[in-house]
Amino acid sequence: MALDQSFVGRTYPPTSPYEVGREKIREFAVAVGDANPAYTDPDAARALGHSDVIAPPTFAFAITFKAAEQVIQDPQLGLDYDRVVHREQKFAYTRPVGAGDRLTVISTIESIKSLAGNDVVDIRGEVRDEAGAHVVTAWTKLVARAAEEA
Repeated sequence: MALDQSFVGRTYPPTSPYEVGREKIREFAVAVGDANPAYTDPDAARALGHSDVIAPPTFAFAITFKAAEQVIQDPQLGLDYDRVVHREQKFAYTRPVGAGDRLTVISTIESIKSLAGNDVVDIRGEVRDEAGAHVVTAWTKLVARAAEEA
């Protein structure tokens, strides 16, 4: 069954603040195989003009995808997560995510399409710091595959 188009534009409440830690950044950099010293060495990050280590660009996915759970788990939307695959991700940064940031995310459903019986949902996550300043916008595209006919 196709998802309800009236959900396009729906915005969900901001998440609780996520405090970015040095160790989480280091673990993420190791996991993605990025040896940039700005991700693990505070002195290297300061040499680039940052106050502490910064996160790899895709680190924001961990924060924004968790925030997108509000959309995914919205019973009124009716998205069958058992059938969902992550199709696409993109980011637009104002500044890097850094250790010590306390970030919140506001998720908005940007579009819902039905293609060959599959539901395609685009979710925008606006990430802001404690002062309310924009850090990054993340767009997540999810595809809920069509149910197989019996």
